[in-house]
Amino acid sequence: MNPKQRKAFSWTEFQHLLIAWLALGLAFSISTIGSLGLFTMFFMISLLTIGAGFIGHELLHKFVAQRYGCYAEFRMWPMGLILALAFAVLSGGRLIFAAPGAVYITPMLYDITKRENGIISLSGPMANVFIALIFLSFAFYNGLLGEIGSLGFYINALLAAFNLIPLPPMDGYKVFMWNKFVWAALAVPLWAVLFLL
Repeated sequence: MNPKQRKAFSWTEFQHLLIAWLALGLAFSISTIGSLGLFTMFFMISLLTIGAGFIGHELLHKFVAQRYGCYAEFRMWPMGLILALAFAVLSGGRLIFAAPGAVYITPMLYDITKRENGIISLSGPMANVFIALIFLSFAFYNGLLGEIGSLGFYINALLAAFNLIPLPPMDGYKVFMWNKFVWAALAVPLWAVLFLL
């Protein structure tokens, strides 16, 4: 497969990423919908913080899978987007079901090993951890910058922790089946941080 073709985005993939991004942005800001001004601000902040986390998560899956010779494209999960919005509405924005879709992987020349599949699966949550730490560096500022930093840290930590649940078809299941120590070293501290927030 031509390297340029492997890294290309189809129009369908672009549309699915865009729809999932907007739906997640709405889910994370829906608690402020009673005030148009506040909702608009939180929706824009959510798009920024989720845009970094969600897009970064899925694209790293894609590029690592391609590194292992796989064809990889993101596809949204319509029911997952509906559940994200439903949970947000019913909980007043306190509970988000963050499973908007996944990068579907097809080996091109040979089957990938359990280790390779584990590394591909680990790459998405690791992207969220890295992005969360970047946002955390802004969380100590006052004003809007601090709000963006705090929300960005929370959203990306949540996305990483949620995806590390060791149940199929989550990333955490494939990491757990590959290397339980690696899974625990990342998942347990993340869950502890979210519990303390």
